[in-house]
Amino acid sequence: MNALTIRLLATPQAAPMLRHAVREHLGPGSGDAELCVTELLANVVRHVGEGTPVTLRVTGTGRAARTRVELTDPAPGVRPVRREAAGRGLALVDALAARWGVTRGARTKTVWCEL
Repeated sequence: MNALTIRLLATPQAAPMLRHAVREHLGPGSGDAELCVTELLANVVRHVGEGTPVTLRVTGTGRAARTRVELTDPAPGVRPVRREAAGRGLALVDALAARWGVTRGARTKTVWCEL
């Protein structure tokens, strides 16, 4: 399976670079994945802290039946919560994704979604 993996520091300035990388990886029609990546990154910046090391992983291609987007950070105790603010954060991810969730490790947390 074709995967894109990028390690970086979570900053607002990283969002355009991540959207571009996702667009290059998935091709035309990557808009929903780009929005999800942006929102997952923004959640880390907002709730874990700017400068947090994260890993983005996008599995699948634009031709795949499903594309999985994962963002891993080193804060397993900071659990993302979907709020009822339409059009932002996990409310947007929830609206765009077929499903989404959180996987906790001993030292990491991965928020993922499938499109």
